Amino acid sequence: MTTLTLYYAPGTCAQAVRIALHEAGAPHEAVRIDFAAAEQRSPAYLAVNPKGRVPALLTEHGVLTETPALLAYVAQHFPEARLAPADAFGFARMQEFHSYLASTVHVAHAHRPRAARWADEPEAQAAMQRKVPANMAECFEVIERHYLGDGPWVMGGQYTVADGYLFTVAGWLKSDGVDIARFPQVHAHFQRVAARPATQEALA
Repeated sequence: MTTLTLYYAPGTCAQAVRIALHEAGAPHEAVRIDFAAAEQRSPAYLAVNPKGRVPALLTEHGVLTETPALLAYVAQHFPEARLAPADAFGFARMQEFHSYLASTVHVAHAHRPRAARWADEPEAQAAMQRKVPANMAECFEVIERHYLGDGPWVMGGQYTVADGYLFTVAGWLKSDGVDIARFPQVHAHFQRVAARPATQEALA
């Protein structure tokens, strides 16, 4: 089996893909991109991912980017690991959750460390950063009410790649000024995922 290559940086959503690869038992190499040294903007890395972001996953067919796409690939490439629902509705529901994390929750979080993406004026950046705790809390209230509660995992009784993704994004709450304990189900889910051997291997 071809070894996959994951390009990642600590503290980013690439962590979700690292967890998924360990859950799948997938042969892979992890290549760390040093954001402090701006390696994500180096010609060598831009040749891999022209967006200058992580994660990127080098497969035998080419490079994939964007966390939801990588998670779907891992789940479908290693079906024996049962990391995604087998039925069309369940898979779409998982993708719905991934889309919410990527397009809404991640963006709400990014306004704190990446405010310069949206505004040049320091006062505008500061205003956006002040709003981050409220926006993140609102997002996690939706997750608490709408996506958790039917079982120990996001998809109910089946652990999927969505769980490592939620674990990763929930890990940003502290730095965003939000106490995860405000959301009992999210907090319990975070602890369950943290205890899994694959998660501990990915974080080691």
